[in-house]
Amino acid sequence: QVRVAESGGGLVQAGGSLKLACATSGRIFSAYFISWFRQAPGKERELVATISDSGGTTNYADSVKGRFTISRDNVKNTVYLQMNNLKPEDTAVYYCNTRTMSFSWGQGTQVTVSS
Repeated sequence: QVRVAESGGGLVQAGGSLKLACATSGRIFSAYFISWFRQAPGKERELVATISDSGGTTNYADSVKGRFTISRDNVKNTVYLQMNNLKPEDTAVYYCNTRTMSFSWGQGTQVTVSS
């Protein structure tokens, strides 16, 4: 079973930036579309961004479009999420997984944006 480990979260003021990383253990990582999801307290997990297996195609939720950038390094088996101009409503635990959620969920990384 492929495992993921998210990192890079933290506390930041509104308008600030963070870069999250999602590292995997599986050598088949490059075969998958990978997504970032987030879950805020009391809310359901939502899809934030997706990147294709080659990295050539990306998609974003309307709420983060123009502020977040997803990228990947298939040699390092790592997917990144660059988050700029952060807003308090971006506060959540961020997770990565395949687009179809076929990996085991990691522990996520907490992002807290203060106003």
